[in-house]
Amino acid sequence: MANTHIFTGLDGSISVAVEAGPEGDAAKGIAEAYALTPIGRATGVTVRVSSDIRPFHEIGQRYATELRAGNVNISGTIGRAHVNGALLRLMLGEGGGGTRPAGSFVSPTFNLSLRMENGAFPGNSATVTVHGVKLDGWSFTMPEDDFVLEEVSFKGLWIGAEDTAA
Repeated sequence: MANTHIFTGLDGSISVAVEAGPEGDAAKGIAEAYALTPIGRATGVTVRVSSDIRPFHEIGQRYATELRAGNVNISGTIGRAHVNGALLRLMLGEGGGGTRPAGSFVSPTFNLSLRMENGAFPGNSATVTVHGVKLDGWSFTMPEDDFVLEEVSFKGLWIGAEDTAA
């Protein structure tokens, strides 16, 4: 039976998981040092999945006769109200450590898990996991009279969703 309950941001948690390998090991060290499971102080998360659909038009036909699926692209953003360097280091690895690296360095890769569970209906949850995530942009804003926020953008290799119903 599929979960049919609704969720709000209050029901959500964000966590980082890593896989073995040089890029995963780089992310693991940062995630452990900054306790990024769960990622705290998040203010918003977006995940976008787009599929390049190409229509095929025959000569003499106004409507497409076939739609062909193409590349799938996964991207998104995370906003956070706690600027401590964790997300910048998760993007740059050694390159975000305060000193300039001598040469090339590993770009950390991780899995981003977004889990929602409504407290009023325990055991009913939805989890979206973006695999092979790399952060590709970081910015922060320091407004005069509001909270300082950082935002990262990311790309992922593939995505999965899981529903559980009690």
